[in-house]
Amino acid sequence: ITYIFCPHASDFFLVLCPQVILASVTSTESMDGANNSVVSEFVLLGLSASWKMKILLFLFFFSFYVGIMLGNFFIVFTVIFDSHLHSPMYFLLANLSFIDLGLSSTTVPRMITDIFSEHKVISFPGCMVQIFFIHVMGGTEMVLLIVMAYDRYTAISKPLHYLTIMNHKTCICFVVIAWVIGVIHAVSQSVFVVNLPFCGPNKVDGFYCDISKVAVLACTDTSWLVYVVTANSGLISMGTFFLLIISYIFILVTVRHHSSAGLSKAFSTLSAHITVVFLFFVPCFFVCVWQVPTLSPAKFLLILVFLITPLLNPAIYTLRNKDMKHCAKH
Repeated sequence: ITYIFCPHASDFFLVLCPQVILASVTSTESMDGANNSVVSEFVLLGLSASWKMKILLFLFFFSFYVGIMLGNFFIVFTVIFDSHLHSPMYFLLANLSFIDLGLSSTTVPRMITDIFSEHKVISFPGCMVQIFFIHVMGGTEMVLLIVMAYDRYTAISKPLHYLTIMNHKTCICFVVIAWVIGVIHAVSQSVFVVNLPFCGPNKVDGFYCDISKVAVLACTDTSWLVYVVTANSGLISMGTFFLLIISYIFILVTVRHHSSAGLSKAFSTLSAHITVVFLFFVPCFFVCVWQVPTLSPAKFLLILVFLITPLLNPAIYTLRNKDMKHCAKH
């Protein structure tokens, strides 16, 4: 080994151990590379890579989204401007339509624009905002459906006291409580994923940002988080669903005791609510409770929540309601 004296210690060390310096530089570059590779955006894989399927999906999503906008805006503006519809039931129905507009708008417009895009990129803040608002709208709608079931119970079982119980102030309080619970639910779900370290893969297997799909991309063990979020969403969905079904059964039993003739009328009134509940909760049940987010059929089940249900809600409530049909004609 040849030792060469240098006036500076660093030069002397460079001659003696060049491989150590090379390793040090490589380590520094790796550290810089790791710092520079912090995920700032996610790539959505979408639904299908087939060109023919893309065209079909575009036509399907676009036509349904236009129907969602027209149908739900029609209900909201009709209830606002028609004095004959200034009642608790229609007030809650208008709020349901508003929530459906928000729920579908969090995902469907991006689904449409991303169909023909080669790089379906969403920024990290945009992904977090989408997660938050999806859970806000979803949680609020669950609570609002319970309020609407209570409204129908009051109208059927206590018709003489209906307007006293479901007065304007009470309806506003119910809607505010629904939104507060929705926000609390969204914060409790999204607060964990916002602070996760993302420094590796950034491809999300889906058409929108979902907590379970985004959390698995973090550079740490997030299996506990996925289970907690899934259990939270699953329990809330199942609890709300069974509470609604029990309330509908209780309403029908109550009506049957008073009049057998009123049973068919009550069932006809509640059938619209039951249809909406099944369309909203069944996909959530399969996706959240049965743990199928990684399966491609789950993507199409979620389309029911974001696309089909918001479209059918105005159709179900409008076509089966005499007052709404009367307003539509005039």
